[in-house]
Amino acid sequence: MKNECNDCVCVLRSFVQMKDCQLELLDGSHTVVKFKRGDTIIRQGVFSTNVIFLRKGMAKIHITGPAREQIVKLVKAPTYLGLPTTFGDKINQYSVTAVTESDVCFVDIGAFKKLLAENNDFSAYILMELSKSELEAYRRCANRTQKQISGNLADVLLEFSEHLFESDQFTLPLSQSDIGNWVDAGRESINRALAEFIQDGIIQMQGREVKITDKKMLKMISQNG
Repeated sequence: MKNECNDCVCVLRSFVQMKDCQLELLDGSHTVVKFKRGDTIIRQGVFSTNVIFLRKGMAKIHITGPAREQIVKLVKAPTYLGLPTTFGDKINQYSVTAVTESDVCFVDIGAFKKLLAENNDFSAYILMELSKSELEAYRRCANRTQKQISGNLADVLLEFSEHLFESDQFTLPLSQSDIGNWVDAGRESINRALAEFIQDGIIQMQGREVKITDKKMLKMISQNG
């Protein structure tokens, strides 16, 4: 029988040093589920029993606070979802929702911990992923509180262009209201900032289709805040 994990992009990115027996353990301890846009992958407040890996697609991470919901970040496959919760509090501290059709791998936590104990390279990889996530959270927090709306919007567009889509032409995966939520601004403020970017020749936009036409200026706005 073919081992599904051998050819998985998750394996190619992080499990390349695994032995055959470890891959067999992983293959027998996971389930792949397909999610449609808008489906909840992880729900805040629910007990966490699996390690979750986004194999295909894109998702938003968001947390419900005392007053409202706050989008924390967007992620694209391949990436882990909810590792801090899995190894920390056990109760999901945030929700994850698919923003495109997505394939998600649910791995048994016991099998995952066994792999961590047996494979030093894999453990180092997971530690690196957690460290990168924490540093990114610090950076985003500083930017969101210290930059003006135009600077934060420039950050979002550059994030879409350089990391999520790797192209200067893309379809906005979030509504203007969601983008505003992400950067702590109202929908009207985001709409005005986008209109200014269009007027200044920085972007072209039709519906949710965006083309960055002056990336140098967009980066300057991002840097200056």
